[in-house]
Amino acid sequence: MSNTGSTIPRRQLGRHLRDLRQQAGMTIVDVAVLIERGATTVQRLETGAADRVRLRDIEAICRVVDADDTIVEALKGLAQQGNTKSWWHQYGDLIPASFDVYMGLESAAVRLTSFVELVPGLLQTSEYARTLIRAVHPDESDHEIARRVAMRMHRQILITRKTRPVAVDVVLDESVLNRAVGSRRVMATQLRHLADLGTRPNVEVRVLPFSAGVPLGDLTGPFIILDFGEKDGIPVEPPVVYLESYTGAMYFEEEDPVGRYREEHTVVERVALEAQASRDLLRRKAREYAA
Repeated sequence: MSNTGSTIPRRQLGRHLRDLRQQAGMTIVDVAVLIERGATTVQRLETGAADRVRLRDIEAICRVVDADDTIVEALKGLAQQGNTKSWWHQYGDLIPASFDVYMGLESAAVRLTSFVELVPGLLQTSEYARTLIRAVHPDESDHEIARRVAMRMHRQILITRKTRPVAVDVVLDESVLNRAVGSRRVMATQLRHLADLGTRPNVEVRVLPFSAGVPLGDLTGPFIILDFGEKDGIPVEPPVVYLESYTGAMYFEEEDPVGRYREEHTVVERVALEAQASRDLLRRKAREYAA
């Protein structure tokens, strides 16, 4: 794998390899001995620093940590990608559609800055999430839907944990408040939940009202900027912009597109309602749904 390509697939690959090794209770040296490679090679794979990733190394590591077939195929897919600066991940292309690539990035981030047209997963209630997940997977069993919902709810510990919770700065398009997802009860509960979350010190929820028009003169679509913190004033990892579509997701890590999306978020925030006014609007809309 060329080191001129995107680092995102390699970083994701490394995170999953490290997590699998730790879950298996093994050290880097343990794994290196079992796959007959140097400890430095395994360490570079786990940190996303390997210039070249050999599929047989990934298969060997997966075998010794007892990874399931979906994980094995997903990690091999990640190993084969990353030859361009902006990474387009098509769902089901090389990487199984059931494998959530974004989730690894989200779990490593210290701040999520976004403009959205649906309530983001970290802020969803279980019923709102269930409605959306059922729409995406209409043929799956109730058990599988429940499993997906539980996974999404479990992710929310990122913002509610006591130690270093993720900072979330989200601007909701006002259409989110008016687009019915599920029943009126589901919407009322979801909007109250958003208002309550907005009182947490690490969460800011603001609404871009219809009256603001199109502040950028064009429609950007929803986006999320992920920041991974700094050490000695230097980013631990490059920030990433995540754009999701129906068939896949685009990941940007170059300075220019990341900077442009930051500027776009600043413009949107400038004309969005203040946090308290946004909470008041959310609660008012919740009462309307509950009436």
